[in-house]
Amino acid sequence: MSSLAHTDNLVKCFDANRALDGVSMAIEPGRITGLVGPDGAGKTTLIRILAGLMAPTSGTVTVLDGKPGEKLDDLGYMPQRFGLYEDLSVLENLKLYAEVRGLAKDEQQASFDKLMEFTDLARFQDRLAGKLSGGMKQKLGLACALVKTPKVLLLDEPGVGVDPISRRELWSMVGDLTEQGIGVLWSTAYLDEAEKCDTVYLLNEGQLLFDGPPADLTNRVKDRVIRVTGFEERRRHFLTQALDRDDVIDGRIQGRSVRLLIGDDKQVPDAAAFNAGPDTKVETADPRFEDGFIERLGGGPKGTSALAERYRTIPETDECAIEAKGLTKVFGEFTAAKDMNFRIPRGQIFGLLGPNGAGKSTTFKMLCGLLSPTSGTGSVAGKSLRHSRADARASLGYMAQKFSLYGDLSVRQNLDFFAGAYELPRDKAKRAIEAMIEIFELKDKLGVNAGTLPLGFKQRLALACAVMHEPPVLFLDEPTSGVDPVTRREFWMHINGLVEKGVTVLVTTHFMDEAEYCDRATLIYRAEQIATGTPDELKAEAARLTRAEDPTMEDAFIALIEEFDRKREEKEAA
Repeated sequence: MSSLAHTDNLVKCFDANRALDGVSMAIEPGRITGLVGPDGAGKTTLIRILAGLMAPTSGTVTVLDGKPGEKLDDLGYMPQRFGLYEDLSVLENLKLYAEVRGLAKDEQQASFDKLMEFTDLARFQDRLAGKLSGGMKQKLGLACALVKTPKVLLLDEPGVGVDPISRRELWSMVGDLTEQGIGVLWSTAYLDEAEKCDTVYLLNEGQLLFDGPPADLTNRVKDRVIRVTGFEERRRHFLTQALDRDDVIDGRIQGRSVRLLIGDDKQVPDAAAFNAGPDTKVETADPRFEDGFIERLGGGPKGTSALAERYRTIPETDECAIEAKGLTKVFGEFTAAKDMNFRIPRGQIFGLLGPNGAGKSTTFKMLCGLLSPTSGTGSVAGKSLRHSRADARASLGYMAQKFSLYGDLSVRQNLDFFAGAYELPRDKAKRAIEAMIEIFELKDKLGVNAGTLPLGFKQRLALACAVMHEPPVLFLDEPTSGVDPVTRREFWMHINGLVEKGVTVLVTTHFMDEAEYCDRATLIYRAEQIATGTPDELKAEAARLTRAEDPTMEDAFIALIEEFDRKREEKEAA
């Protein structure tokens, strides 16, 4: 099969840094080619070269039998940072892209009608792009890239910040495009998406570590993935101890069980090897693409968190760390969150799950004092949000969805600023800043503006700023959105360690495997809580609804929402 685009021994240097180092790859018609790798691996650089936005240092690049940028009419490109104009409506964005792409006037309306139907955006064509949810923005970005049907479609992490339902819809749309013979390059941080690609290219530090069908990488770890159940210790404590073993190179919590990846040259341990009680059981689990990915990169981080070892122990208390009582927020005639109720004890992780625009962030902002509720009450660390809002804020650390950092300040200046904002005494602030620099490996970045940092380092800095004052409560709003799997593991290693010290965490996330780390979670949809329970309880309910044998958290997320919609339609029909 002849390729639509290919590179041969491609090199791209930025000063002394080789962003791409001898990369050869191809995009074939009618196939989805996956591009995966950690933050800073070179994925976006490769896509920008293919799009003609950047010239390579050496090597050859061919796109549609010519040089990049020569046949833009046949190339669709959706950048990682939306190429949308947020003060224009959905339809106005499409019209603008049609003009830029040179689509004939008499062809434009037919193209718009087709794309509106394809993306289900017809109902929102007059809405400003800036007012769309994350999922709708991605659909509009895809529509703009398709306003003139391309032969090659370049997608730079289209699923970032998008809930599982919207990601499935995007994937289905792109799958339909390949049936028309379009060649798609899909860069992604979601390895379940990479598993669906026809061919995958794995980059790390600019070098190509693997290329081929995803199953070829997955099968490399066959018989080395195990599931451990029945252990006596707390699951976070057990995971930490397991990851610190020499024979374990990766591990994740899955409900009450723990999933481990054993090193290539190591023997799979039996239950007795973990010394975790007589009921401990070890069984072989089916490998996933993510297991092969992590193994190819040399494994994930170990279990013990340097941040948690330094952190104070939060005292035991009879009070709930976080409580919501009937929290409701209304904007005009629109109810963003309705009657939210939950209690979170000390030392637990509670997840707010739901599609884009469901009401998660509104609930989140009410609880951390950034929004005043229309009705209802809430408390943090025993401090009322109505009567002691300043005290409540002082008791929490906040890591925002779009990073609570000042992009025009350097890493050092951000650390200094937040130490002052949390009113740390000078000597204590100095010690805390030095500790954050060491723990999060920020020494070489101190003079760099935060806004120019790679995503993984932004995430490290944002967490460092949120925990410098060692608060008893942490609010994490989609803290790992767009971050690669290795960095996400590092992040959760720290969070698990803090929870063992008694810190309480409220988290929103679109990564359903991260929801497994929650002690309990509530699913918010159409501004209401539609299900609350442990991850295992939510999966059990999904199994009852779908009769699936072993549903994932993503399966549970979708099944519970579909069941809610079904009951709502029956009620409306009645």
